[in-house]
Formats: sequence, structure tokens, C-alpha cells
Amino acid sequence: MLRIITLDDVIDIYTKLKLRGLSFIVSKFNFRNVERTKSAFNNITINSAHSWVIPKMHERWNLLITGNSQTSFKDYISTNILNNHKDLKMLSLGSGKCHHELEFATHPNIKEIVCMDISDELIENARTAACQNNLSNISFKVQNVYEYTYPENYYDIVFFHASLHHFKNIDNFLKNNVKQTLKKNGLLIINEYVGPNRLQYPKHQIKAINECLNLIPKKFKKRFKLNFFKNRFYGSGLIRMIIADPSECIESENIIPSIHKNFSIVYESSFGGNILIPALKDLGHHFITLDNEKELILKDLFKFEDDYLKHHKSDYIFGIYKNDLF
Repeated sequence: MLRIITLDDVIDIYTKLKLRGLSFIVSKFNFRNVERTKSAFNNITINSAHSWVIPKMHERWNLLITGNSQTSFKDYISTNILNNHKDLKMLSLGSGKCHHELEFATHPNIKEIVCMDISDELIENARTAACQNNLSNISFKVQNVYEYTYPENYYDIVFFHASLHHFKNIDNFLKNNVKQTLKKNGLLIINEYVGPNRLQYPKHQIKAINECLNLIPKKFKKRFKLNFFKNRFYGSGLIRMIIADPSECIESENIIPSIHKNFSIVYESSFGGNILIPALKDLGHHFITLDNEKELILKDLFKFEDDYLKHHKSDYIFGIYKNDLF
């Protein structure tokens, strides 16, 4: 069942007003979709309290992705991909701040990385970081990915980190752009949300998120930089999703089926997120530093999601795929 507008929409608008100001809200009333999308990302100074600010959450994701809580997906890529090949060329689409790409650029086997994003502010910040670190093998393009002329049979790796779920016409894009620009046996690497389009979670998932939220004591439910508590999760309404960012999760459900159709699986690992990411939104700041009580709370939350994932597909996937299906 699609949700048109929810109480969470009202809360989110109020939160954005408090944290990002009236000008950000006004920017959403631009008739050009691309400008509304850019306004969602054209800020490098935003503080947040999402689940990914929690160090223990990263350890959990590392464990689920690589089998070791201290080995990140980037470590896995370096050990299993970058270390085994030389003069690699990588294209990162929707690269944002390019944090991961800047790290990859320090690897001796990377010859060239091209980062592409529509956010001029984020790209300029990344370009400055590259210059400060004397990285000459990484370049940056402020460009709409749909308007880029993809060189054929050129890249060894095409990389998406939390960006592919913003793309439309997924199957066509993967087949006619990504597949064509990759070399034969080149690799598509993703770390992505692949759950319901527009975050329209089914009723059973909303119910489970609230059951998980009930495991958190009230004193840890105070929302980030706000004076009220997160007592219930209602989900996102379609109107706010489209106004806030027309590209957000536009065809996320199609990502994995389209990848499996066009590429073969080298490595694929799910890391959940179905419950914990929405439940801990605006609450992550409480769990950055931990004591015994908070450790036990996170342990209960992690177990709750693990039990849920025994019967439901993961909303987040890390995968490496080979371009050998023609």
C-alpha cells in the first residue's frame, strides 16, 4: 500500500528546517527535477544522526559483508580486486564526496579514477582534497550521468556507492551504458539500497521497525538537535519523497534483477538495514560512544534485525559482478 503523506513527512520537513534552514525548504519548490536533486546533496557541512554515524553499526556491516568486523568492503575490494590487477581504470557514478574513491586512488594499482556527480559543491570539495593529497590519478566531472558519452570497452571497474538507487531506467542504463563502457570481464561493484521503491515499506516491515524501536529506552529516543522523541515510525510519503529528491529510490527494486540479467555474480553479500536504518534515523548520536547499557541495547537491536532477515530479503547489498554475459 502506497503512502501519500505521513506524520514522518511533517517531522522530516521540520527537522530539515531546523538543520538546513528555510532556503533549503524553498529550494524544493523548483520545477526542474535535477535542481531539486542537487539541493538534496549540495551541502558538505550537514551533521546527522543516521545509523551510519554509529561505529558499532559499521562493524556489523563489515561482519555481514566480509565476515570480519574489522574488514570493510573497501578492504575487501583492495585485497581481492585491486591487489590482483595493475593499471586499473575505475569510473564512479554518483560519487558525491568521493571519500571512497580518494582512498582507492592511493592504491598503486589504480591508474585512473573518474568521479562523476551533479553536485558541483561536493565535486569541488573532492577535487580540493585530491590536490591536497597530491593524487594525480583521479579526476572529477560535474555532469548528468545520462548526458555523458561513455567510452566503449574502457573501464576495468564501474563503482556505485549509495548512488545507483537514484538512477532511472535501470535495466537500460546497465545494459547500454555500464556494460558497454566496461571491458570484457570488467567488474561492476555496488554497495547499495535495493529495497522497495520510494521507501514504500510493506506493512509487516513498518510493524517490525516499530517493534524494534520499542526496544530502545525513551532516554535514547530524543531526536538529534530536537526537543521531542521518536516514539513511532510511520514511513515516508510519496509526495515528500518526490518533492525532496525526485531521484530517491526511483527504481531501487529493479537493481538486483537487472544486474543478474546483465552480469554474472562474483561476490554478493547482504547486510540488512531493513529495520535498523529506519529505526535509528535521528537517534544515531546516542550510540556513537557506548557504555554497558548501550552495548546491550545495540546487541538486542542487531538480533532483532537478524531474526527479521531470516524470513525477508535484505534491503542493502554489496556485490561484485563480472561483465561476461553477452
